[in-house]
Order: sequence, then structure tokens, then C-alpha cells
Amino acid sequence: MIYTRKSPALLIIGLVMLTWGWLNASGSLDGMQAWLQRSAHAEHVKAQAKFDAELRAAAARAAAEGVPAPAMKMPPSRFDEAKAGQARLSWIFGGLAVACGLLILLRTPGRGHVDYYLSVVPGMAWMLLIAFVVRWLLDPVFANWGRDAQATLGFNFATIFNFNYVVLGILAGIVIVNVFGIPAWAANGVRTARLFLKTGVILLGTLYSATELLQLGGLSVAMIGAFVLGSVWIVLALGRRLRTDNSMTAVLSAGMGVCGVSATVAVAPVVNAKPSEIAYTIGTILMWGVGGMFLFPTVGHLLGMGPVQFGAWAGTGILNSAQVAGAALAFDPNGIETLKVAEIFNITRVLFLPLIALWLAAWYVRHEAGAARVDLGHVLFAKFPVFVLGFLFMFLLSSLGAFTPSGHYQGKYFSADEVKREKRLDDRDAAALAGALSQLESPAGRAALQAFLAARSIHVGQHHAEPEDVSTALSGLIAERQMRTRAQDGLLAAVARLPGLDAEARAAIEKAGKAAWHASKTIGAFRDWLAWLFAFGLIGLGMQITGKAMRQAGGVPLFIGGVVGTLKAIGSLLVVLLFVREFV
Repeated sequence: MIYTRKSPALLIIGLVMLTWGWLNASGSLDGMQAWLQRSAHAEHVKAQAKFDAELRAAAARAAAEGVPAPAMKMPPSRFDEAKAGQARLSWIFGGLAVACGLLILLRTPGRGHVDYYLSVVPGMAWMLLIAFVVRWLLDPVFANWGRDAQATLGFNFATIFNFNYVVLGILAGIVIVNVFGIPAWAANGVRTARLFLKTGVILLGTLYSATELLQLGGLSVAMIGAFVLGSVWIVLALGRRLRTDNSMTAVLSAGMGVCGVSATVAVAPVVNAKPSEIAYTIGTILMWGVGGMFLFPTVGHLLGMGPVQFGAWAGTGILNSAQVAGAALAFDPNGIETLKVAEIFNITRVLFLPLIALWLAAWYVRHEAGAARVDLGHVLFAKFPVFVLGFLFMFLLSSLGAFTPSGHYQGKYFSADEVKREKRLDDRDAAALAGALSQLESPAGRAALQAFLAARSIHVGQHHAEPEDVSTALSGLIAERQMRTRAQDGLLAAVARLPGLDAEARAAIEKAGKAAWHASKTIGAFRDWLAWLFAFGLIGLGMQITGKAMRQAGGVPLFIGGVVGTLKAIGSLLVVLLFVREFV
């Protein structure tokens, strides 16, 4: 079979990308980019004015001294780097698209691996072009509109309703597939979207530290265990009460309780589910998953949730793995901390899959007359989501220091040796800290500090923190003008939240903490590529949300799914708001 379709589409896409890169590099689009990137351009204008003033001053000094004027070059601003980044990506992928497009047009079609792999390139390039448009044009346009309308509406609609590149990309995919359809030349490439989403999750494993995973792991096991087991039990109970087929009930309980489509596909052979029952289950999951993907971020913003709280809620309450990633990135499109938390909860759900499959196999055999036994181990080995193993493997490599400096935490690592002199505390900071130390060493201050440390269960090493530990840490900071150890930083960061602490002292502690933490360049590169992987994959996800797939949900399965999905979303929200704190 010949897969590649002869079409000039890929060549045209490549030329469009190359043109965009050339226009950015030449400065022809500076006026438009200045409007799209307002804050970056404002910083650029200020930096340019400052540089011009320094250049004139240097030239005047050189003229007065009778020496040649020094050669000075303005460092690239954030605005310059953004334009250069767009040009670079456009040239790289545009060049590849043009080369492959010419190959498709000039090559004689033939069967084989080359034909198959070449057939996916046009669709991938098409989705990438959409990602460029969404991220570089639509995202800043909606951000500007939201800010401009805030004075009239009283709120930023782009922020509240999550009109960022993630949601806009998914919506673009939905509109394209349902209004225009996917072109035949792009169909094979669009199917790779799921691969890119799973690849993003695997690479996400490189950005966790053992400390983060230990903290989030215990919380996720407790929450996920309760909601997975509870959801499965409720579906089984409702299914028996409403007299649905046992195979339908079992496969729906796996999809609603564990991880959506992956669990449905894995458990279907175990309970001999019919194709129509699998379709009903996937339709139900898709309907509730898509609704949650758009609704959860808005509710999270309205409730003022942070990355840990929202990530825990999305990873527990949203039914399907792909929609978990979409909701997390929609909530926080400019960072990946929320995504990291959500994926820990999501992967914990997947790890419950063998236990749930065993439970459902036993349940099905007990309730279905004449049910044939299946090789459960073989089914799980064949159907278990491989991306989870890839994530765990990448986390192991990260823990061994393969990608990041040892002790990295939330994408940064602590190093007192790398604090620049200009970032150390000044005399004013030291005076504010000395005043705070004097206040904390007074009888009233000591009592308040003692109560605060006890209430927060703050530790130094293996023992509970005492006022003496705080005095030692503050005295060291005043003397050294910088944080020296991670323990000192952690203790004083907690003390900075003490009610009644002088605002200048609090600011000095935060300043010293920021100076000692350094971003890893490797992690920064991974973050950037991850954002593109997920943007690309989520556009493809939108192209899989068709009206036909949504209509597959219906009847009793939809009712059961609605009850359990609603209980799961509301129940996990209440648990998160009551018991989960922003501690990571």
C-alpha cells in the first residue's frame, strides 16, 4: 500500500514558515511584534534608550580624552530574543518542510518504510504551522484584548476563560476537524499527536527531583487510591442497579475510575467487552473529559488555586490522561509546575491499573454466567501504557544527575558559590534583618516565634526548629550577606511568613533566597521543548474531538458516567481545598 499523497501542501507550508522567519529576521514585522509583545517591547525601548545614553556618554569621554570611541554592542533584549527564536524555528522546520515537500513531488511513489514515514511529514508540518500561528499570533492577541477590555468588563476575560495558546490550539483543532475536515494528505501526520503527548510526559520525568516526587507521591497515592477505588465501586453498583450488561459496566468502571481511554482499552479484553460498549465508554469519557478540560481551569482561577492544588484536582478529577495535560497547561500556560503536579497524580492513577483489572476480572467472572477466563498477565503486559515506564526511567536518570545538577528542586538548584556580589544583601537589608532579629529575641517575639514554629511543624534536619535556630540563621545571613546552606534558606523562608515580621526584613530574606537559587540551562531547554511538544500534541487532540465521537455517548452509560464524573470532580475539589496546601 502506498501511503504518501502527492500534494504541494507540504512545500507551501515550508515556504510560509521560511517567509515568516525572513520577515522577522529582517525587522519587517517589528511594528506588529511590538503590539503583540507589548511588555517585552516596552522593556526593549527602555533598554535601547539606556544603551544609547551610555554610548553617547562613552563617546563624549573618549573625545575628551582624545582616544577612539569604544565599540559597544547592546545585549539582546527579551524582544530581540523572541523574534530571533521565531526566525530560528521557522527556518529549521521550514527548510525541512521544503526539502520533504520537493521529495514528495519529485519522487516516484513506491511501497516501503520510506513511503510510510514520509507520509506523516505533511500532517506534522501542518499541525506545527497551526501551533506557530496559535502561539505567536492568537495567544498574544487574546492576551492584549483581555487586558484592554479589563477596564470595561472589570475582569480579564482572556485569563478567566483561559484563552491561551493551549485552549486556542485545542479549539482550532476542534473547529478544523468538524467544519473543514482533515485533508487526506495530512491524515497520517495528525495521528502522531498522541505520540507527541506521550513523549512530552516521558520527558517530563527529567524535571522532577526526588524531594518533589516523595512529597507529591504520598499525597497522590492517598487521593488517587480513594477516588479510583471509590469511582470503580460506584459504577459497578449503579450498573448492577440499572441492569446494564456486566461487560459494559466493567469497562465503563475502568474508564471512569482509572485513566480514561487507556484503561478502557486495557480492561476491555479482560471482561470481553463488545466494540459497541468500548465506543460508548470512550464517548462518555471524551464528553466529560473535554468538559472538564475547559471548565476546571476557569474554576481554578476563580477559586485562586495554586499549582499544587490545581494539579492535584485536575490529575484526580479529569477522566482522561490527555485532557489532564490540557487542563494543567490551560491553567498555567507559561510554566510547567502545574503540569508536573497533575502528571504525578495522573501517572499514579495508571499505576492502579493492574489492581483494578484484577478486581474487574474477578467481578466479571463472578457475575457473568459462563464467562471465560482470560490470561490477565498477558493482557496487562500487552496493554499497559508504556509511557509510564518511560517517565519512571527518565526520572531515575534525572535523580542520578544525568540532566541536572544534584539537589535541583522545581527546576532550580541551590549554590551559595554562584551568588554574584551585586546580588548580595546591602547595608539597608542587613539593618532591616538586624531589627527583625532584635524583635524576635525579645520575650514577646520569642514566644510568638516559638508558637509559629510549633504550629507549622518546621524542622531543621531531624529536630523541630527552635528560636535559637532562627537566631543563628539570621545572624549568619546578616554577617555573610547571603544564604550559605539550603537548611538556612528553608528555615528563613518559613520565618518570612511569620505574621508581624517587618516587611523590609521579609523582602531581604526573599532577596537572599532568590540569589542563591539558580536555574539549570538544561532544565530551561527541556521546558521550552516540552511546551512545544504539548502544544503540538494538544492541537492534534482537538482534531480527534469529532461530533461523531461525542455522539457515541448516550443512554444509561452516559447517565452513570455523568453521576460518577460529577461526584469525582466535586469530591476531589473539596478534598483539595480542605487538605492540600501549596507546599512544593
